[in-house]
Amino acid sequence: MAQRYGSKYSPSSATKDTAPKARPFDGKKPSRVGARSNLLFYAALPLAWKAFGAQPVVMAQYLVALGLLLGAAWLTREGLKAHEAYDARKVARRPALPRKIFGSVLTGLGLGMVGLAGWGVIEAGIFAILGTALHSFSFGIDPLRHKGMEGVDTFQQDRVAKAVNEAEKHLQSMREALARTGDREAQSRLEQFTKTARTMFRTVEEDPRDLTSARKYLGVYLLGARDATVKFADIWANSRNTDARRSYLSLLDDLESNFTARNEALLLDNKIDLDIEIDVLRDRLAREGIK
Repeated sequence: MAQRYGSKYSPSSATKDTAPKARPFDGKKPSRVGARSNLLFYAALPLAWKAFGAQPVVMAQYLVALGLLLGAAWLTREGLKAHEAYDARKVARRPALPRKIFGSVLTGLGLGMVGLAGWGVIEAGIFAILGTALHSFSFGIDPLRHKGMEGVDTFQQDRVAKAVNEAEKHLQSMREALARTGDREAQSRLEQFTKTARTMFRTVEEDPRDLTSARKYLGVYLLGARDATVKFADIWANSRNTDARRSYLSLLDDLESNFTARNEALLLDNKIDLDIEIDVLRDRLAREGIK
């Protein structure tokens, strides 16, 4: 009797899978911190050659302009990174230092100094105004207000921010350690776990009351994972021990499963709290005769 052919790429087999596996780039957006911000560094470099072919006073003015423009480029890049982190979170504080705004001001000052060195005072003013305006138009301004923090205890939010920052440092140390091994599969597996861990971070940030339940995961477990990653990187660099690699990848699987389960438990607790608040509100409306 003829049998229907099936494989993992066949249409019939696709329907048997319960859910697609997470991929490293799921939920990610292209970064805005790229060519445009890096170009600012290169755009200012010709001033160095121009400075050393000029008179001492003019040379000093060009060098000051170079420093201002390089500082503006650095502030702009850091401001774009901070803005991306702000947009990625539902609950976030505005940046303590408006880096992009300061970058616009330094760009205006730097171009104004170029105008003063090469032309005159009027040209310097025109360059300063145009530079500040065009920089703000190209890169925007920093977020100027907190997001999603209405009714949030700022003390608890500070505790959460501190715990999340420490957790991010552990993840960064793990990435740096694995980078030394050159093992692409392990690095990809770590990125997948990092995404799962950050999902928990966002859950705790949205409801700081969850910090008590998640503190071990953000602290003790990630610290242990960091130490294990460093040891694995050392062992792999010295002996290429496949058993150690297999054990490490298994550890990442266990960590991801536990982080996923804890995050689901936190979300369930939040839903229960919401149901309780809805029931209490309905009882109050019923007592007041409002349907």
